[in-house]
Amino acid sequence: MHFFKNPRWIDDQLFLSKKLEEVPPPTLESIRLRLKSKMSDQPVVTIVIAAWNEEVNIIRCLDTLSRNETEIPFDIIVINNNSSDRTQDVLDQLGVQSYFQPVQGCGPARDLGQRMAKGEYILIADADCFYPPHWIDIMSKGLRSKNVVFVYGRFSFLGNEVNPRWQFSLYDIFRDLMVEVRHIKRPYLSAYGISMGYVKKFGLQEGYLERNIRGDDGRLCFDLMKYGEIRIIRSSKARVWTSNRTLQRDGSLFISMKRRIFREIARFDKYVTKPEPHNTKTSSNEDYTIEESIKIIKQKYNPFNVFLKIKNKK
Repeated sequence: MHFFKNPRWIDDQLFLSKKLEEVPPPTLESIRLRLKSKMSDQPVVTIVIAAWNEEVNIIRCLDTLSRNETEIPFDIIVINNNSSDRTQDVLDQLGVQSYFQPVQGCGPARDLGQRMAKGEYILIADADCFYPPHWIDIMSKGLRSKNVVFVYGRFSFLGNEVNPRWQFSLYDIFRDLMVEVRHIKRPYLSAYGISMGYVKKFGLQEGYLERNIRGDDGRLCFDLMKYGEIRIIRSSKARVWTSNRTLQRDGSLFISMKRRIFREIARFDKYVTKPEPHNTKTSSNEDYTIEESIKIIKQKYNPFNVFLKIKNKK
């Protein structure tokens, strides 16, 4: 793990552009040529990316994918998920295969992507992420292993002026530990569209969530558990990098860490038990505020309540 610094393979020049017109034309052309040289007409793996108003982020994402080193034939499909910015202009300039999905949400977008995919296997990537040089190779090889139907990898946040990399590293260590705990009984809770893949025929059988709600990735993983093994890809060479914009919703890194720590403690008892069968297409998300998590912790782990539960079981 890069504890103090961001990875060197990420091109810092790409961070200088905030709009499409600020990206130097030679940069776009070099990405286009690399993508063209890497795409296969008979792919084994298809990378599906959902993009909603990502005109600059998608350039950075595709730049890193175009630099990937693998002998596995692959292609890329980007689903323009009803963007109102110049995302489609970028895709056209880069010559990337794309389709338009007017129904908002990653679920509908990814479902269209898998239906249009030529590859036998699907890798899911996010438009605002950076993919290391061996990501395609490592993820694909794990996915093509015997009895494996679904894989997911790890990810990290890039350091910035407000939060240096070492602060996110502490966050990564905690999250990676919880991923290992959840993987024993409930791997689907750690399956994110940032870095995951699956056997397409099973994905088509189950389908994605058709409404705009967070968690379409984990729900698909849950539905595929009955077909075979869910494998976690632990290689540091497959670790994906992204910005901290998902954490910014909480206001600060400290608040985000505090919220997630309390939430994990509140749900910890569920991680050691098998999940009950349920309809992933109609279920709701389970998320707690800090206050709600503390209340649940007090109820669950109060010694008197624990004693009553044990007594009632007898």
